[in-house]
Amino acid sequence: MSDVLLMACVAPMQSWGTRSRFEIRDTEREPSKSGIVGILASALGRFREDPVDDLATLRMGVRVDREGVMRKDYQTVQKVAVASGGTPTNQVSHRFYLSDAAFLVGLEGDSTLVKRVHDALKNPKRPLFLGRKSYVPSAPLYLLDGLISQTTLEGALESYPLLPEDLNRKSPDRKEVKCRFVVESHERTFEFRKDQPISFQIANRRYRDRYVEVYYKTVSAQGGMSCS
Repeated sequence: MSDVLLMACVAPMQSWGTRSRFEIRDTEREPSKSGIVGILASALGRFREDPVDDLATLRMGVRVDREGVMRKDYQTVQKVAVASGGTPTNQVSHRFYLSDAAFLVGLEGDSTLVKRVHDALKNPKRPLFLGRKSYVPSAPLYLLDGLISQTTLEGALESYPLLPEDLNRKSPDRKEVKCRFVVESHERTFEFRKDQPISFQIANRRYRDRYVEVYYKTVSAQGGMSCS
């Protein structure tokens, strides 16, 4: 048993890229560990040069309340430098993102750190965004009842009520949903994501593989697992 922090990632647009940085910008189907750790670091007021080892040790899980739709933007980048030293050119950038998705993210670990992060999400020191600076949340990531003591990551994600379509509304708009869960695991037999952050330094960004277990369960709007 340990302490778990829950946060909501809901927005018209969000992107969680893990594999590309140039003309084609990908997105995973759910929040990446590197993306969430970046959000926590921003909320705490850290800079890119600051270490994130403590945040990276938190075990992460995601419950997908609404999968969203994969979409793509075309953006033109002007006067891109050419490696050969030739005349700068314009390039078209293909940027994928998730439209109208909703995720409940859980972080399990040291109780002091988890509480500090929960407080920081309530009063963040820097602006928070979901993958790109223009992708702002449609409601605060902070959940008033999002700090849960003496539980497991899986238990917290499975028992928390479904996120409503509008987080500003108290009444649920869906009775139950079969949700996809993506939970960090130490078992190398599961899927992996290359999104475990080591460094966010601009000239020295480094990540390593992280293993996750993917499973499905039905969650109720009132909280807890459905009997159906």
